[in-house]
Amino acid sequence: MVSFAMRSAIGTIAIVGDVAIGTAAMCATWIATRYILAHAVRKSILDIPNERSLHNTPTPRGGGAAIAVVVLVFTLLLGVTGVLAGPITTAVVGGGFMIATVGWLDDRHSIGAGARAFVHSVAAVWTVAWIGGIPSLTWGEHAVHAGPLGSVLAVIAIVWATNFYNFMDGIDGLASAEAVAVGLAGAVLLMLAGSYGLALLLTTVAGAAAGFLAWNWTPARIFMGDVGSGFLGFLFGTLAVISERAGGVPWYVWLILLLAFAGDATVTLIRRVAHGDSWHTAHRLHAYQRLVQSGLSHSQVVIRVTLLNLLLTALAIVVFVRPMLTLTALSLAVLATCAAYLAVEHRLGMWVVTRTDDGEVTSNGSGSA
Repeated sequence: MVSFAMRSAIGTIAIVGDVAIGTAAMCATWIATRYILAHAVRKSILDIPNERSLHNTPTPRGGGAAIAVVVLVFTLLLGVTGVLAGPITTAVVGGGFMIATVGWLDDRHSIGAGARAFVHSVAAVWTVAWIGGIPSLTWGEHAVHAGPLGSVLAVIAIVWATNFYNFMDGIDGLASAEAVAVGLAGAVLLMLAGSYGLALLLTTVAGAAAGFLAWNWTPARIFMGDVGSGFLGFLFGTLAVISERAGGVPWYVWLILLLAFAGDATVTLIRRVAHGDSWHTAHRLHAYQRLVQSGLSHSQVVIRVTLLNLLLTALAIVVFVRPMLTLTALSLAVLATCAAYLAVEHRLGMWVVTRTDDGEVTSNGSGSA
């Protein structure tokens, strides 16, 4: 009875702490974004519309710096107070700072794809090294010995998460709303797994994203920019790897939670490369972009993605509570995501050709932005 009472008390304190830190992160990010918006306007740090854009007016960008600063500061505080272990704090802060810095510089001066990929890779290696590598991978109720391959896969996963999240930041509110949804769901699962420090960190991420969403909801007053989208992708990839390493929430649960973004970005990239396009050039071929081109508003698309996220979250909870259903739940998540993608393809195909008064043009073709 005493043990149950103590567990209940600890759980209550953890929930209160989660709410408090999430609210603080939200307020801090809202305030920081306001100052960054003023700075971006003053320095003319603007995203200028072009043929590949889905907005019509020049809009300040780089607002995601507010998310990065708030999360990094809160992470340091969690580390200093002993809530997060030293190696985890060093991994997240060091790697996150690298990603945010190269993203901010890219928002200001446009850095080449090769240089960005190099920094992303260094940050991922840094992270995996500080947490001691990934010697084994969880599958259902079993742990599979992976050896050095586990660490290699972890680095690849972090780099890809950093990039696919960036690819999916192309309309008002989408990347912010995804961070809120995945952050809250992940925080709850981490609390259930007993990883209270990581849960607090993820609540910070969700709160910061919510604070920025107030400025980024359509019509967006400021864009997140690479500094924010790459940083969020890195964080989710890193927390998935750390959680797997600590025996908390398994890697495939994180895959399910992020499948709306990972699925669209991965399938679109494969199709574009197979079509002969350069993988790093800007385009309007993602499913979410085609939904906007088909006539839906930015907010309508975000709501649809959020509904898909609710389904994916339910499946993630199922597989977390019942590990023996891992293959079934993961298969259902993939099928649901594929069904959503095919529905978009039916509404507006990737290579649709339309005609204008000036002649025949492709409505979605690739090209630099």
